[in-house]
Amino acid sequence: MPTTEKAGDVRRTRLSAEREAELYGAVVELLREVGYEALTMPAVAARSRSSTATLYRQWGGKPGLVLAALKHHQPPPDVLDVDTGSLRGDLREITIRVTSDAPAEHELMAGLSHAALGDPQLAQTMREQLAVPAQEALGRVLRRAADRGEIPADGPAQAYCAHLLIAVSVIIPVMEGRPVDQGYALDFLDAVMIPALRRPASSG
Repeated sequence: MPTTEKAGDVRRTRLSAEREAELYGAVVELLREVGYEALTMPAVAARSRSSTATLYRQWGGKPGLVLAALKHHQPPPDVLDVDTGSLRGDLREITIRVTSDAPAEHELMAGLSHAALGDPQLAQTMREQLAVPAQEALGRVLRRAADRGEIPADGPAQAYCAHLLIAVSVIIPVMEGRPVDQGYALDFLDAVMIPALRRPASSG
């Protein structure tokens, strides 16, 4: 349970790991029930038996709290840190790990991505806590592939690799009304992504 705070105390409350997990679970439950836009800090406080003031002291606001809950709920960042010894092996393993989440998880993230279009603070927090770590992990995969000579170090497709992988998971539900499945994502790697990464920079 949170430590007792005096009125006016602005220090962060120390929470146990169990208490944080309980609170994050309440946030994810509310996200599924009402969506990001309708979620409120008082609702989270009521669901988690916390005070609104404590939530603001800990996380600064709704974007910080929601992203902290999602980071706790999602696999750890090192889930994308793979090294199979080949570019295709690395990209396939990353794809398998990402697409193994249930469709509900993809729907949750798609909803947050949509909400971020109208919430600059949420968008910034998502970039910092989710997008940047994923891009850095993918960058390491591409640098290793370039060092092994599998792809050109200055290949033009590298700058778009992360965007394309994310776009596939977003656009398939929109165009076909279903979440992207693992087989489709793996076929996309072999048919589009890997050939593009192997293309050398244009000399013209």
